[in-house]
Amino acid sequence: MTTSAPSLHTSSLKSLPLLARGKVRDNYAVGTDRILMVASDRLSAFDVIMGEPIPGKGVLLTQMALFWFDKLGHLVPNHLTGEAPESVVAPDEVAQVTGRSMLVKRLKPIPVEAVVRGYLAGSGWQEYQQNQAVCGVALPPGLKNASRLPAPIFTPAAKAEAGEHDENITFEKVVEIVGPDLAARIRDISIAIYLAASDIARAKGIIIADTKFEFGLDEHGTLHLMDEVLTPDSSRFWPAESYREGSNPPSYDKQFVRDWLEQALVDGKPWSKTPPAPRLPKEVVEKTAAKYQEAWDRLKG
Repeated sequence: MTTSAPSLHTSSLKSLPLLARGKVRDNYAVGTDRILMVASDRLSAFDVIMGEPIPGKGVLLTQMALFWFDKLGHLVPNHLTGEAPESVVAPDEVAQVTGRSMLVKRLKPIPVEAVVRGYLAGSGWQEYQQNQAVCGVALPPGLKNASRLPAPIFTPAAKAEAGEHDENITFEKVVEIVGPDLAARIRDISIAIYLAASDIARAKGIIIADTKFEFGLDEHGTLHLMDEVLTPDSSRFWPAESYREGSNPPSYDKQFVRDWLEQALVDGKPWSKTPPAPRLPKEVVEKTAAKYQEAWDRLKG
């Protein structure tokens, strides 16, 4: 689907209490047991939110997450209620939520980012160069940037406060945070999801280099997959045809924006990567929107 909905940088629903605004999502309380998650068109880079929305991004992220929740439901329960988001807002607010929202169960979030890597890239590649390991997982010598790993590895991160960077941690630290049984379940389910999703994506010409999952518990202690899943915002997607070991393939995400920001000048000096962000030029916004659209077009085939 090509998105034609108007851009939404920040939602403003008056009919529901606002719980939190994240980098991309605005979450509203629906009673005490549900949350309306509205995916805006905001884009953050280097943990700073850009002033310009990326048209269609929130709709694409939502449709992609729903695609994956549907494909992966046999592996783990997820947070979807199956109810229409439009049913819980005022009539004049429907346009703000249509296509870009999920009405979900209110879960107790687990304070760990469940990161799975099938390839060496980003902070994982940097860490490997220093000590031949990522998050305490020892890896064989001789790997290069973008090397495929012998098997996917679980490399968790501790969730940071808003505006801070998540911090890579060891599996032992996850055990300390949530206990051994839950830690093992999160690790095993995360790797199973990654393997299943990688096969689906690979058949569509996309390599999922790495990804992060978020989990929560319901009132019975049942583990649920939540938040977004396997989108270009939470994953490193590479076009399979341009993959070469030893160099970073172009990715279907905001790398385009990051690359531009690395060169951007503010008052004649390189941008400090602190707010406010420089204004994104129209062509950077358009090319980023096209990247998200291309990923979705490929995935849905």
